Amino acid sequence: MSSVSEVQAVSEYSVATAVKVENVSLTYRTTFERTPTFKTALVRLGRGERAVKEVEAVQDVSFEVPHGNAVGIIGANGAGKSTLMRMIAGILPPSQGRIEVDGRVSTLLALGVGFNNQLTGRDNVILGGLAGGLTREEIHERYEDIAEFAELGEFIDMPMRTYSSGMFQRLAFSVAVHMDPDILLIDEALSAGDATFKQKAAAKMKDLAANARTMFLVSHALRSVKDMCNDAVWMHNGRLMMHGEPKEVIAEYRKFLKFGEDAYSMEDF
Repeated sequence: MSSVSEVQAVSEYSVATAVKVENVSLTYRTTFERTPTFKTALVRLGRGERAVKEVEAVQDVSFEVPHGNAVGIIGANGAGKSTLMRMIAGILPPSQGRIEVDGRVSTLLALGVGFNNQLTGRDNVILGGLAGGLTREEIHERYEDIAEFAELGEFIDMPMRTYSSGMFQRLAFSVAVHMDPDILLIDEALSAGDATFKQKAAAKMKDLAANARTMFLVSHALRSVKDMCNDAVWMHNGRLMMHGEPKEVIAEYRKFLKFGEDAYSMEDF
């Protein structure tokens, strides 16, 4: 295997694998001010000393996901879940390893990334569609479905700066799932919003999966992962701890964190 990091898009469905992650790592280099001692501060007139620290966000992760799987990615904050998703999306290049993606990707990694708050919801549907690779004709054909799913009513023609967080979320989710994606990446998109929208979003995801689409859902809501996914990945400190059936992976994760299967823990951890 080449030592050169690579994210490769496969153009044809010649294999059953939607996403293949091989020995992938990502290391950040960051700087911070080291607080000087009293003695060195006098010598250096109080100037801070800049130090370099390497952060291993993802470490030697490998797994494969077939077409049609709904994958839940779980783990504590800082586990590397979102970083892994951004590498699969091609937003972040891995420091080492290789990622193969077979199909068209639509991302909902942060609510409304790329949206312009000064523009209307209608205008942002067009922006989101163009960013997702659709033509203006394709956007026009799907606009009514997107607007109906988002349930914004007359607010669709108002600037997005006037939207509540829930309205913002509904439009962002609606645009993402109507891009006709082969692979849908969702990071905590269902963590906000009312119960009715969560049910509709879950139904839409199941509908996509039924049509041989592949989905990745990063979430702390273990019950959502258990109900909506048929595959699960557990990350901890940048490492892959377990990959398998959601019920089994969640059970090991709960055992690791030493909490039971009550309603509170299943939704918030």
